[in-house]
Amino acid sequence: MVGAVDKTAGDEPVRVQVPGQASAQLLSATGDHAANGLGQWSWAIFEWARNPYVILITIYIFAPYFSSTVVGDPVRGQAIWGNINGIAGFFIACLGPVLGAIADTGGKRKPWIAFFIAVMVPAIFMLWWALPGGEGLSILTIAALIVLIAVAFEFSAVFHNSMLPAVAPHERIGFLSGLGLALGNAGALLILCFMLWAFMLPGMVPWGFIPDSPLFGIDTAAHENSRVAGPIVAVWMLLFSLPLLLWTPDVKGEGVPVGTAIRRGIGSVVGTVKKLRHYRNIAIYLGARMFYNDGKTAVLVFGGVYAAGVFGWDVLTLTIYGIVLSVFAVAGGFFGGWLDDRFGSKRAILVSIGGTCIGLVFAISMTPTEMFFFLPYDPATAPPIWDLPFFRTLPELMYLIVVLIIAICITAAYANSRTMLARIAPVSKMSEFFGIYALSGTATAFLGPLLVGVATHYFQSQRLGFASILVLLGIGFAGMMFVKEERAEAID
Repeated sequence: MVGAVDKTAGDEPVRVQVPGQASAQLLSATGDHAANGLGQWSWAIFEWARNPYVILITIYIFAPYFSSTVVGDPVRGQAIWGNINGIAGFFIACLGPVLGAIADTGGKRKPWIAFFIAVMVPAIFMLWWALPGGEGLSILTIAALIVLIAVAFEFSAVFHNSMLPAVAPHERIGFLSGLGLALGNAGALLILCFMLWAFMLPGMVPWGFIPDSPLFGIDTAAHENSRVAGPIVAVWMLLFSLPLLLWTPDVKGEGVPVGTAIRRGIGSVVGTVKKLRHYRNIAIYLGARMFYNDGKTAVLVFGGVYAAGVFGWDVLTLTIYGIVLSVFAVAGGFFGGWLDDRFGSKRAILVSIGGTCIGLVFAISMTPTEMFFFLPYDPATAPPIWDLPFFRTLPELMYLIVVLIIAICITAAYANSRTMLARIAPVSKMSEFFGIYALSGTATAFLGPLLVGVATHYFQSQRLGFASILVLLGIGFAGMMFVKEERAEAID
């Protein structure tokens, strides 16, 4: 007899000692055997593989290059980029819950994850041929690739997230979720630092440890230092997805044919929607998350836009800005895990939202001529802080410090949000609810950018436009006050 487990203890992990057995088996949050240390770390390392796509492609490197250089008109480029993400959000909203329900019905998650990796890797690699002026891929082709990648990225998250409660013991869910987010930001940070050293700074600064010219024959005049982000992210994703596929145990399959799983999955989603009254606590949570998640995402997207417009930051400064934020985002993952395990998911989320709100208020208090709304600063008479070609004035440096705090809180909230659902969703419908979780995080992804755009236009003020995000964060904070941290019982 290998061992025995007691599944009558609810969600708390228990150890069952069998006579003659050397050690007890630790249970996961679902009541099954938890993964060993290698399996748990391999689950977290998948974030290390995936998340550099978000940082390099959608925020700091490729997105600005596409909007300003490939399209050639920053305003039109930003509009196209927004439409691309809106189309991707539509597909995610329609199919995310269904895919999650299919996973719950059919059992195994890893084959789906492998499929989405196989879709993403070649599509991301092809971004190398996104040349200015339509000389390479057309704008329509690039848009189609980005939609495909974005949809596959979110769907891979549905199946990956739903593995968490089956992989980790109850008391380690918060830590493991935070670890994954921390590793994801650490991977992006490592790549950004390499690109800065190898492709961005050569020829820009007279530092001995910086190459005299970009490595590997990269031609900056042809924007290869921006385009190379695609192949780097693609190879990175392929390589570091292997630990999850090799060493993290999958949920046991039920041998259900794909067609049957799809029919059952669709029926399960329809049934869950009909029974939402029973899942009222989860519905309130997902509604609250929809608002504060949109707000936090808008802060990430517009933090650099605000700085570029108000302080006139160039590409080099924005790249370094991204690197510094990624460093502190790593800390945010661990901070979120500590908060979650120490105080619970709900309190951790409230702390993260509150910290983001305070940080945003301080961020908009910085301009080239004032700090904290009332302290004047004269850039014409004040000497530069240092001779470096970035963050040369005190308001710029203070803005950076404030945004670092925001980065910690945002990453912590992302980790805590995932853990919260893992704690309150029915175990038997975990993937389905993570599909709805993806829906709540993407269905209104347009809301933050739309609010900022309307407020900026109405007030003719970049500061007030950026500040409008506080409305979304406030609604999300208020909604979380009504959420209970308790697991719902499934209705079949």
